[in-house]
Amino acid sequence: MPEPDFLKEKKYPSAGASANCHSTLPYHPGLPFLHLHLLSLCLYFAQPGSKIPKRDASTSKQAPTDPEASRVPNASNPPRGCGGGRGDRHGPGSPPPRAELGRGHGQVVLGRTGGDELRRRDRGRRPGGPRRRHPAEAALPRGRHRPLRLRPREGSRSAHILSGNVFEPRALDELIPKWRQEDAPIRVPVSSDKFWMLTKNKAWTLPSPFDNKGNYVISLSQLVRWMSVKAEELGVEVYPGFAASEILYDENQIVAGVATNDVGIAKDGSKRETFQPGVELRGRIILLAEGCRGSLSEKIITNHKLRESGQGQHQTYALGIKEVWEIEEGKHKPGSVVHTVGWPLDMKTYGGSFLYHLDDRQLAIGLVVALNYRNPFLSPYDEFQKFKQHPAIRTLLEGGTVLQYGARTLNEGGFQSIPNPVFPGGAIIGCSAGFLNVPKIKGSHTAMKSGMLAAEATFKALVEGSSIDLYWENLKKSWIWDELYRARNYRPAFEYGFIPGMALSAVERYIFKGKSPFTLKHGKPDHEATEMVNLHSPISYPKPDGQVSFDVPSSLYRSNTNHEHDQPPHLRLRDPAVPETVNLPQYAGPESRYCPARVYEYVSDENGDPKLHINAQNCLHCKACDIKDPKQNIEWTVPEGGGGPGYTVM
Repeated sequence: MPEPDFLKEKKYPSAGASANCHSTLPYHPGLPFLHLHLLSLCLYFAQPGSKIPKRDASTSKQAPTDPEASRVPNASNPPRGCGGGRGDRHGPGSPPPRAELGRGHGQVVLGRTGGDELRRRDRGRRPGGPRRRHPAEAALPRGRHRPLRLRPREGSRSAHILSGNVFEPRALDELIPKWRQEDAPIRVPVSSDKFWMLTKNKAWTLPSPFDNKGNYVISLSQLVRWMSVKAEELGVEVYPGFAASEILYDENQIVAGVATNDVGIAKDGSKRETFQPGVELRGRIILLAEGCRGSLSEKIITNHKLRESGQGQHQTYALGIKEVWEIEEGKHKPGSVVHTVGWPLDMKTYGGSFLYHLDDRQLAIGLVVALNYRNPFLSPYDEFQKFKQHPAIRTLLEGGTVLQYGARTLNEGGFQSIPNPVFPGGAIIGCSAGFLNVPKIKGSHTAMKSGMLAAEATFKALVEGSSIDLYWENLKKSWIWDELYRARNYRPAFEYGFIPGMALSAVERYIFKGKSPFTLKHGKPDHEATEMVNLHSPISYPKPDGQVSFDVPSSLYRSNTNHEHDQPPHLRLRDPAVPETVNLPQYAGPESRYCPARVYEYVSDENGDPKLHINAQNCLHCKACDIKDPKQNIEWTVPEGGGGPGYTVM
């Protein structure tokens, strides 16, 4: 009997270079902002030769109180200089730099228009000795200004970028309509779609809920590198390797900029020979694009109660673990997409896996586990290694080679968890705010669009004196809002378990089509969902075989993770006693399992008592610890700039 049509694999014709490009927002060469948020990268640019006119205080809605704030840099009206308030160090007409900071963490957009400046922090002053110049200052010429482009190491501008990724080009079509003719690293159109439900030994084909026609299988880190080059061609200055660690406020408690962290600080707090003080970067409008669970963005959201003034519900997260393989030629099907649910996860844990065939015999494979799982013995890393032993998966991987490994959290709260993204002095964009479409398993296109909307609002604020609140207003009128509203009930449906979640999702998709008359709510925050150890039994995971499953040290090696060893730990315990007095006896030390890099381990002290040891140099910057710790006792902060994973094909 022939297979029913609804169970057949979806086949898509090749998109090719002739695919139609529908642009609802034509690319404007004078638009002074380009958003590269694809998870975490956001850049500011001004079209060479364009000028932002001085605002007239008589017509401006927000006339600056500082007469210097509306100065326009030009030959007759030189801007402020850099260097800790010591005057213009770079000669007349040399504008201060603007910056994107910190490879996926603390990234910020600063306008170059009047009042923006980069200053060395006073705490870096060395009494009795000559003033050291920060690398950002040292790169600035003393004569005529040229764009500052700091590149501490090759590829660092996308070294923290990780995603699946089946890419929906909707936002890119609006931003760069002719990208298909510009050698973008978007070359593999989706050729087929499969959706499997796994049991321990079988893969059952289900109707695919995904519509990936016109989408592409890509490496997001490669796309970010390409877009950063495009941005630099337009005059954007990229500063990879500098981590923004602090929000700066003015005297009216309005966000005025960010400060980078000091580098060259030893573990004991002393200054090493390589010490360099951090710098303060100030601007009239600050846009934060740190990716999921951004450390500065979370502080802004909390301090300004942005979630309460937005959609009101807490954010919920998942942890994605991914490998890129090079598989045998006969098994490779460019553009093939497979998603799975079910095994190896239990019936109360939301999650699933993906297999995406790229070009050059490469296969992206990963497992996503919702962080509201209940069993404290569950290890997402070991669940991923177990998943690869499934007969349908192992057969595909055997004979292949792992090229890279990585992990990152993603926000799954969707529509119910969108905060008001505007705060006094700026706004939050992309995944820092949380625009992932859970049933699509996509967030790059919505993150990009949010950056474009913020850019337009910022332009109007700088030129016309309007309010940055226009970003929030336009966001609610955009296709982001409509898309997330229609997808709002899929993720919370699984609060009731796997089977009810699948049933409710089917009703939502095929009957209500995203227009149901009710909105489901999320359950407990992820850290509160972890249950006591007495309610669960330990999980016995198979030992890695070294062929398709691997131990953590082997995987870490493939992530190219590196941190300066002699620096204060960037993973901090709010209460050092909690791990031994609460986490270990009540939850069996879950931090040793939810971390996909084994940063946290319990070792015996000199008295034989277990003590939490933090291997901060292993950190993949996934942020799972900041989210899942039962008592919210772990605070993730930015390490010394340049540290972390070194992804190239993720």
